Amino acid sequence: MLSEAAALGGLFLAAFGAATILPFQSEVIFVGLQLSNAAPLPLIILVASIGNTLGAVVNYVLGLWLEHFRHRRWFPVSEKQLGKAQRIYARWGIWTLLLSWAPLGDAFTVIAGVMRTHWAVFLALVTIAKTGRYIVLALATNAVGGAP
Repeated sequence: MLSEAAALGGLFLAAFGAATILPFQSEVIFVGLQLSNAAPLPLIILVASIGNTLGAVVNYVLGLWLEHFRHRRWFPVSEKQLGKAQRIYARWGIWTLLLSWAPLGDAFTVIAGVMRTHWAVFLALVTIAKTGRYIVLALATNAVGGAP
């Protein structure tokens, strides 16, 4: 049986990877740890939330970096398209970060970097979304699987 530290470390890595463009999934590991009582549930939620949020921060930084290439010929959108997207995102785009937990939600975190979303706003919304996701998963696991 894995030690608590090893189990939580694996969860952290899975949650981190799941929030990046890498094809990771953290839900199975999360539920497995919860059902096996590998660690206290609040700690499982905390570790998964931190890992997933930090993975989103990597996407944000990637978006900041990508934006530096906007004047290159190969950049995927024109200046006019980018300006329009910035205006739309300025209107309600930050709220899409509350969907950063969902499938394809990681794209929102990259776009937030491209659009220079204020760091504190980004971090607050993504943390709420990512933590909320794991809380809901834990509650659903309790309801279905009878976990403590």
